[in-house]
Amino acid sequence: MKYHQIDRDLFIKNRAKFMAQMKPKSVAIFNSNDIYPVSADSTLPFAQHRDIFYLSGVDQEESILLLFPDAPYEHQREMVFLKETSEHIAIWEGEKLTKERAFEVTGIRTVYWLQEFEKVLFEMMTHAETIYINTNEHYRATVETETREARFVKWWKEKYPAHTVAKSNPILQRLRSVKETEELDLIQKACNITELGFRRLLPFVKPNVTEYEIEAELIHEFIRNRSRGFAYTPIIASGNNANVLHYIENNQQCKAGDLILLDVAAEYANYSSDMTRTIPVSGKYTKRQKEVYNAVLRVKNEATKMLTTGTLWKQYHIEVGKLMTSELLGLGLIDKADVQNENPEWPAYKKYFMHGTSHHMGLDTHDYGILTEPMQANMVFTVEPGIYIPAEGFGIRLEDNIIVQESGEPFNMMRNIPIEVDEIEELMNS
Repeated sequence: MKYHQIDRDLFIKNRAKFMAQMKPKSVAIFNSNDIYPVSADSTLPFAQHRDIFYLSGVDQEESILLLFPDAPYEHQREMVFLKETSEHIAIWEGEKLTKERAFEVTGIRTVYWLQEFEKVLFEMMTHAETIYINTNEHYRATVETETREARFVKWWKEKYPAHTVAKSNPILQRLRSVKETEELDLIQKACNITELGFRRLLPFVKPNVTEYEIEAELIHEFIRNRSRGFAYTPIIASGNNANVLHYIENNQQCKAGDLILLDVAAEYANYSSDMTRTIPVSGKYTKRQKEVYNAVLRVKNEATKMLTTGTLWKQYHIEVGKLMTSELLGLGLIDKADVQNENPEWPAYKKYFMHGTSHHMGLDTHDYGILTEPMQANMVFTVEPGIYIPAEGFGIRLEDNIIVQESGEPFNMMRNIPIEVDEIEELMNS
């Protein structure tokens, strides 16, 4: 891995929090992700399942974590199973975790090779009454591929039909949404790398540069600072491309006078950042572009102030909608009649701002979190309003990452990344 080793105390704390929520006489199992095939002998780069990483720090394939707080013996309460390494594997694939190294990473003393899993599990199941299975219940999830977790669940149900089933996901949704200090530091590191990339490209952007050249500048800066790369597929959308919310082709030439919407951010140690900025190709915003830009910025700044403990996500979005309605009226994009006659299910402002303002962020860019429950301290949210005007050939979105504080103003993790019009113009022309 490119990142510096994370202190295993984080994973020890995370496991303790999870096990405190488990039912008596229960076992929880967590699997790594597969390495996914492309064709022939080609594969996609490995990306670890965030749940097993959150609980163990293990960042390699063919790994299993088993938790059993009520196990008969202490050494059976936390166990990790790894692909057995060898000299041959070391030569052909590189270093894998040894049992000794696994303890250093995870803080788990009981480490087995993977081929011993079924035997050990059988012994544990003779003492257990319930098993926690790890299904994906994220509100945005659409999974068509059978995952390693899904195969395990199918196998386990056939092997142990008499045991009760419980779900890990509701516990993890709540735990992962409230970050430990070490996690906030890792997200801040990802934000700082994102800042380096953004500052690198500002003087680089000129008329006729291509979107993919901008992408190349960013990935260069991210990787040279120990990131694996983008936290998500980058959006580098010049001109009217910005009005396609998830434009990812990044293959067009940037024309003088246009804007470029950049929804781009680095990951670090599997933790995401999530930034959006909108910059002028020619290094100067037009009067109209500046008017719309500052309207979006005002909405972002006011929305940020609402990310406080006790706030409900749904009500928060209603209030942001009111802010946006006021700005759109000021810009002449809607009028009072539009507002008076609006459909409450699709308010007038949605014509120009049709997506949500905030989502949880952490190990996943759209991280775990139960949206019907009040916001808590140390939750991390994006704030990302936008105004999209196809008739005028541009769209503007601005996005920062915010920590909900126990008291006082929310903390902006991207406070040092240029966002004011004057600062962006100055850096682009330096």
